[in-house]
Formats: sequence, structure tokens, C-alpha cells
Amino acid sequence: IIVCEVKVLKKRIALKTIMDSVAGFHLEEMDGKPFLVYHHPKYHPMPQTQSLTSSSETTSHNQPLQPLFLCPLARWNKDAPIPFCNSFPINSSPEYILSTPTFRYHPVRPLYRCNNKDFNVDADECQLCNVSNFGTIFYFCEYHHETYHKECVESPAKIKHPYHPEHSLQLYCDFSGRNTECLYCGERGIDMVYYCTICQVFMHPVCMMKPILFVIDQPKRHNHPLTFFPRQTSLTCNVCGLLRKSSLTYVCLICNFVAHKDCMYFPHIIKISRHHHRISYTSSLQSREWSCGVCRQRVDCDYGAYTCDKCSDYAVHSRCALGKNVWDGEELEGVPEEDDVTQDARPFDIISEGVILHFLHDHHLRFEVNILYDENKLCQACVLPIFEGNYYSCIECEFILYETCAMAPRRIQHALHPHLLILKIATEYENGYFECNACDRICGGFVYECYIEDCEFDLDVRCALISEPFDYKVHEHPLFLALDPIKKPICEVCKIECHKQLNCIKCNFIICFKCATLPYKAMYKYDKHFLTVLCGEEINENDCCEVCERDLRDTCIKVFYWCKECCTTFHTECLFGEDPYMKPGQSYYTMGKEFQIFGKSNISRPFCH
Repeated sequence: IIVCEVKVLKKRIALKTIMDSVAGFHLEEMDGKPFLVYHHPKYHPMPQTQSLTSSSETTSHNQPLQPLFLCPLARWNKDAPIPFCNSFPINSSPEYILSTPTFRYHPVRPLYRCNNKDFNVDADECQLCNVSNFGTIFYFCEYHHETYHKECVESPAKIKHPYHPEHSLQLYCDFSGRNTECLYCGERGIDMVYYCTICQVFMHPVCMMKPILFVIDQPKRHNHPLTFFPRQTSLTCNVCGLLRKSSLTYVCLICNFVAHKDCMYFPHIIKISRHHHRISYTSSLQSREWSCGVCRQRVDCDYGAYTCDKCSDYAVHSRCALGKNVWDGEELEGVPEEDDVTQDARPFDIISEGVILHFLHDHHLRFEVNILYDENKLCQACVLPIFEGNYYSCIECEFILYETCAMAPRRIQHALHPHLLILKIATEYENGYFECNACDRICGGFVYECYIEDCEFDLDVRCALISEPFDYKVHEHPLFLALDPIKKPICEVCKIECHKQLNCIKCNFIICFKCATLPYKAMYKYDKHFLTVLCGEEINENDCCEVCERDLRDTCIKVFYWCKECCTTFHTECLFGEDPYMKPGQSYYTMGKEFQIFGKSNISRPFCH
């Protein structure tokens, strides 16, 4: 019955144009399937023999001659405003009007690939839209020696697209670097795009002209055929549970099922960074209160989500589970589940009672209890002074590890990254240090490195020890890791833009990793009491640093330490140095020069920079 209805639908649709009379999308059959295909009556007329509603035939001599097209850079110059701005509409025709070619006004030459096969030319990507994958026809400019997509060169000034039927899309020359995604491919647009100034959405020209499958016969997430529905602004997707007005939407005419095109092909079984077990997709949840294991927001039981078969109370929004920093992109359906590789090997061997051999050091380490504070006695893993807690000290050299750092696993699965991280020592790096991807500090201690060669992700030991929920001593509620927002929030402690942040789901408190990983307690060699963290709002007007004697308000850093008994205050950089995770003696390169780290001198004067 469904097949018959689709055939009747094909016969009754009268080549409806979804755009204006100049160019539009028409229903056409390709490989036995109905598609909405873009046609321009002048540049590439619709082949009537393939039309779903046409029975007449046309011969090739009835087709108009193809016009010459203007070089896109010359077209830009023709429409560029004076004075020049980073973003302006392109309203001129793409056609080249015959004249004597000049550097500022000249045509491009069409090139054809034999055997009707797609291929990539020598240029990595089109110089207009920065998208690769050239088709069987492309254009080459002899003046600029650049290669362009056929779609980019022939782009009309304005078009109305089925993905965005509410408004027309205007062709723009855009160098502003808008932080938005193409409606079709999800990639950023650069230089030339189709843009809606009302809804702030855009498409690449090459994406705009791609055929749209009208009926999907065997969707992955549904048992019935799904039909393209252009007016999707009021339909909630049954797979992801979101109403995304800019997403391509398909509907089931039998059972009222709705799905975005990109949601139809969600994987069934995956492994994410936020959970120890695999999770699998389900079309609905049991009726109860559910909280997403990634964003911590409510999960609607009536829509699709991912759940854990081993943990009955764990669920994740479909979109949250497939985030680029959450999922590694691997579909695990049919793949046998392996044992937890993070539990395979201990970081040290026990030699005797109180003596161990750590895998990152050649000598034996002896267990000791800290009694006296020495600011120059540093843990080789986290590079912080040994002032509290137990530690391991090398029998033959000055190598020291906090007990917690000595027990750091050799391999971890951290919530900030979808791949396995391996513990290494920074001296194995070319420069002897690394930049932590969580707190954005340069570090010279131990590092957790992604084992995938092309994935450059490094995490210092202190950031790696953060897990959810995180107990920050200065805040009353537990904190959770946040998804990477497009606009970076401001840390409420240091008042600086967060690189990575932790959020409070009860009161919207935000703190960056740089502040969250500072030790809550510290020591100063001329004070017998412990110092604790003090935030900027809590300091008094006349407070000054006990070390450098500067006014605390003169520094850009808004995190301090203070002694409650002595009422003395300290800059964080005066206690630990401006690069607290670099070891004395280490060198690093910046501004084209080599700098060496020296131990703190603690002089009572402003520091020379």
C-alpha cells in the first residue's frame, strides 16, 4: 500500500518549484528514487525526460548554449562596497559579458573529468568556500591560478531553499568568521556563503545545490518510509527530542513519527567519556525522573536517549552523548565488549614494606610522612611543594612524589576526552614541557597524553584527578563538567574567560580549571599556619601581599591565599610562581627566546619582568 501511495504521489506532483521562477528545486527521479533537484533554467535546464510528471522528450539541440561565467574574485570586486567591509551581499550576475578580458574582469574556464567520476584536483579545497571534494565539472581561473566548485561559480545572487523555506538566502562575501554552522554539512562557512540575515543561518553554495532525497524507504530508526517535510519549525524530533528549525526534517505519514535527517543514523551502541560502561540507544524511557549524565538537565521520557544496561539509573540525551568531546565516533554494535584497560597495570611495584618502584623512575622510592615544610621540595608529578600529606622519596636522588600522585593510574578514561589517556613524563616531549588542555597552563611534571597519534590532547595530573561530582571547598554545592559552549563563560573566581569549566547545576556558579586545581591549602616558610584560598571579593581595601608588598588589587589575578590566624595575604604567583607547574631548572621557549625557570627568591620587592 505504501509503495502504491508513493507512486501515486510522484505522478500527481506537478513539478512544483519550491523557489522563485529563476531557479528552483524540482521533483525528479534519480536511480529510481524521488529527489528534489536544483535547476537553473538558463545554466542547467531540467532534463524533462527524467521528470516525474513529464512524458515529452527533448533533444540535445533544443538545449541553450552554456554561458561563460565571471571569475568569482572579479565578481566580488564588482560588488565590494567602498570603504571595504568584512561582509557584503553579492547582487551581480555570475555571467561573464563578452569583452576584452582584464585582470579585474575575466571569465573562468570549465574543466571536465572523464568517465563521469568525482575526484579531487591538486588544490585541497575550493578557494571560495574552503570545501573540498570537487565533482565531475569544476572551474579554473587562468589569472589567479585558482580552482572553484561549479556550484560556487554559478551561484545566483538570491535563492529560496527547502532547508530554510521561511526566507530567501542571499549570497554573501563574508570574511567576518561567523561562528555558525552550515545547515547541510555542519561545517563553518568562510569567504562565500548563502546567508539569512533574519535567522542568522547559512549554507555553502556547494551544499545548497545538492539533491534532497524526498522519500527515505528504509530509515535506520523507523519501520516505515519517511517523507521530506520542509516546514519543520514546529516539529520535535522523536530521536533527539529537540526542535531544531534549521535541521532537515522527515515525517512518517502513517504513525506521526518525526526525525531529523542526521538523527536517523545515530549509532546503536557507543562508549562515551562520561561513563565507564557502554550505552545503547532506546526510543523512549520508563516513566520517571531522569537526569542527563552529561549536561545534568532533565531527560524527557517520550523521546530517544542513550541508557546503560548495567546502571539502571543512567541516561543521556542523544545529542549530548554524541558530542565531539564525549563520543569517539565508533559504532560498537556487534563488537565484543573488552575488559576495562585502565585496570590492567599498577603504576608501581611493591618491593618491600614502604618501598616501591614507580614505572616512571629508575630508583626505589621510600614512603615518608611529611613533618617540615620546604618550598624547594617539589612533587615531580604535580610540581607543587610538599607541605601536607604523605609522599615517596627516592633513596638515591631527589625525586619525590606525593602519595596520591604515585598512585595515579597508568591509563585513564577522563570525562574531558573520548580517547584513552596514557601517563608519561614531560621530559619525553621535545621541549620538556606541555600545555594542559584543561587549565591552559604550561606544565613540566607528569602528563596524561592521548594515545591516538593525530589527537593532540594533554592533561596534567591535577586536572586528571578531577571527577564528577567535584567538591570545591570554597563552594557549598557539588560541581560538574560542562559541555564546551560556543561563547566562553567568565570564571567567578578569577574573572577571566574559562578555557574549560566546572558548573554548579543549583546556582549557576562557574569556575575554570585553572582556579579549581589550585590547592585549597598552602604554606609559606615564614608562617607556621596553613594558608587557604581567598577570592577577590573577600579582600579588604588596604590588604597587601606579604611577599611582594604590592596592593592585592593591583594584580589581574583575583585568587589569593590568606592566613586566618595572622591575617596576612599572599598573591598566588608569589607563593607558587607565575608558572607553578614548571620545575626549577626547566627551560621553555616564548617570543623567540629561551627562558629558564629558577626557584623563588622571595624578595620583598616588586618582581622585575
